[in-house]
Amino acid sequence: MGSDNGRNVTIAMIARLAGVSVPTVSRVINGRSDVAPETRERVERLLNHHGYRRRTQARRTEAALIDLVFNDLDSPWAVEIIRGVEDVARANGVGTVVSAIHWRISSAKQWLDNMRTRSTEGVIFVTSMVNPPLQAELRRLHLPVVIIDPAGVDPQESPTIGATNWAGSLSANQYLLGLGHRRIGFIAGPPHLMCSRARMDGYRAALGAAGIAVDDALIRPGNFYHEAGFTSGTQLLALPDPPTAIFASSDQMALGVYEAVRKRGLRVPDDISVVGFDDLPEVRWCSPPLTTVRQPLAEMGMLAARTVLRLAGGEKTESPRIELATELVVRDSATPPR
Repeated sequence: MGSDNGRNVTIAMIARLAGVSVPTVSRVINGRSDVAPETRERVERLLNHHGYRRRTQARRTEAALIDLVFNDLDSPWAVEIIRGVEDVARANGVGTVVSAIHWRISSAKQWLDNMRTRSTEGVIFVTSMVNPPLQAELRRLHLPVVIIDPAGVDPQESPTIGATNWAGSLSANQYLLGLGHRRIGFIAGPPHLMCSRARMDGYRAALGAAGIAVDDALIRPGNFYHEAGFTSGTQLLALPDPPTAIFASSDQMALGVYEAVRKRGLRVPDDISVVGFDDLPEVRWCSPPLTTVRQPLAEMGMLAARTVLRLAGGEKTESPRIELATELVVRDSATPPR
């Protein structure tokens, strides 16, 4: 006989005692198979011990959800990640809630307040600063968290998923060096992001391996958006000794460089070569089609969703940090220098 009155036992109480999320307990009660055996046994033992009795009154059953949180949504690469997450969520009968918090604490708090009202399986953050209070609250709620392209998160706190940014940058710059370029401009990403720092390091490593000293005048700041590519590209082209090639840390910035080149009355790649990073769908249709590093954005979203659902089911992750391979995609925007 249970130690509690079954009518007073809630799923939330069982979840807290079992150290799992509310949706996990719900899956056990509903006989779903996507729960680790040891977790199922622990939850069922607590349900029996506390005499939980499933309510038979007609009630609306809330659909399970994955919360996907971006800082901003005004980028094509966000769409690719959403597509990957939704493919996995749909295959598992789970919905997706997409939010943008715009780097503001007040927006993050509002999102957290709204999220508490939903039947959330877990949370995926994309290039977000997940501050300690927010992490602590998500742990208190027993919600698994996965981070795509972390800004600087201890992997012991949450599993992270990224791409081989250093290797991708290295291969792009080695390609330009192989074409004969020796003055290669570099437009960086936001310095607080791990992926930006890795792309910078790959650029420096390629030059160093070729015996070429890094010229700081050829390095310009950026933020992954078109405007930064245009501004920094304009500055690089205006140098007394301009680069013969520019490697931009994102496709959007590379397209901004295209416009800077056009405004100066020059042409890509006749006058200057340009290489990007991401391989967004649109860059194969620009003129000329952009040579770039393919970052598997949709696959990163798919893996993040699978990881969240596994954690929600009481399973363990195989590794706290997973990096998917990048690939150089050669098109028509880079040629040997004149």
